Amino acid sequence: MKTRVAQRLAAVLALVFLPPLAVVTAFGIAPDAAPIDLPVALVREPVDIPELTPAMDVPPRFVSQERVLRGDTVAALLDRLGVRDPKAIYFLKGDATGRMIFRQLVPGRMIQAESSADGELQTLRYFVNTSSMLEVTRGAEGLKARQRAIAETPRIVYKTATIRTSLFAATDGAGIPDAIAMQIARVFATDIDFHSDLRKGDRFSVIYEMVYEAGELVAPGRILAAQFVNDGRVYHAVLFADDEGSEGYYSLDGSNRAKAFLRSPVEFSRVSSGFGTRFHPIFNNWRAHTGVDFAAPRGTRVLATADGSIVSAGSRGGYGNAVEIRHGGGINTLYAHLSGFASGVRAGARVHQGQPIGFVGATGYATGPHLHYEFKVAGIHQDPLRVALPKAEPVPARLREGFLAIAGESRAKLDLVSSAASGRFE
Repeated sequence: MKTRVAQRLAAVLALVFLPPLAVVTAFGIAPDAAPIDLPVALVREPVDIPELTPAMDVPPRFVSQERVLRGDTVAALLDRLGVRDPKAIYFLKGDATGRMIFRQLVPGRMIQAESSADGELQTLRYFVNTSSMLEVTRGAEGLKARQRAIAETPRIVYKTATIRTSLFAATDGAGIPDAIAMQIARVFATDIDFHSDLRKGDRFSVIYEMVYEAGELVAPGRILAAQFVNDGRVYHAVLFADDEGSEGYYSLDGSNRAKAFLRSPVEFSRVSSGFGTRFHPIFNNWRAHTGVDFAAPRGTRVLATADGSIVSAGSRGGYGNAVEIRHGGGINTLYAHLSGFASGVRAGARVHQGQPIGFVGATGYATGPHLHYEFKVAGIHQDPLRVALPKAEPVPARLREGFLAIAGESRAKLDLVSSAASGRFE
């Protein structure tokens, strides 16, 4: 009995202590089979090899992008884009869709062109706004134009910054586009005078869109939400659209950030002469000054301070080139000494608050470029800087619940952004 147990134990120990290669070999070959006995067959089968042809030469194409500058023409833009194609200009002028580029050539907008080596236009894209573009393409039948939506969803950007010297210095330091800085100034203009109210150490946070098409930056989009801390006071703005699609900026409680009238019709200017009696610089005598003068460089945009209809637009004696607008409630505003008028500005036309109506100049009785702005109630002149300006309508009651949800989400995001290290500009 002991002998059998010892034999079994010896067998087990032998298996355990076998070299690994021996184990693998033992389990790798099937019983009663040898590799040299496996059948081998040689198969011959013809294979057709396609005839190789040299690759066709693809004509080179050149893609360029430019920003529309003040005073630009379509021809000048195409020249900067490297397009040398007179027929393309004729096509744009004659095509019902293509000719819109001549009417909507706005400074700051982006335009892209793809041309052949000899300058023939292949593709043209003009970004009409942040949601649509005019696209011209060359096919077998020649050029075709269409207006289409921008395909890519805007990218959302979160930024915060601290004021050291000015709003633009802070936005430059934080990498925020000038177009967004201008929007910040407009959104908070009813509470903050960006000429005199800014303090060193003021902070702001902003959430905004950047619009791309085919991977290329088109333009900054809209501000979605913003917070500004000015001299310890905190202001918020949230973009909200009503059930008709009309957008506006509101405080967190639903009150409208806009007023029925803008306090200033010129962005980033200074008051050079106030309302009341003054010594006239041309006639050298004391006269009543029935408005406020805003000093600004020639060509600066002049904006309508409220919705209304244009009473007159043209030369008006000592006022020079002037626009007068009739608003509701017996209020009229007048904008004088303009160097020129914006497109579409004529008697009877409707304008909206913030819409450009002209450009600063020195026409009429003026010693230098500035805007003379008047505010009349029932025909009586009022001081535009002191007259009480009513607030615009708040969020409608039927939409308040939806607005508060968006406002709460926006505030949480702004709190998170503002807690980050701010972009600084010394």
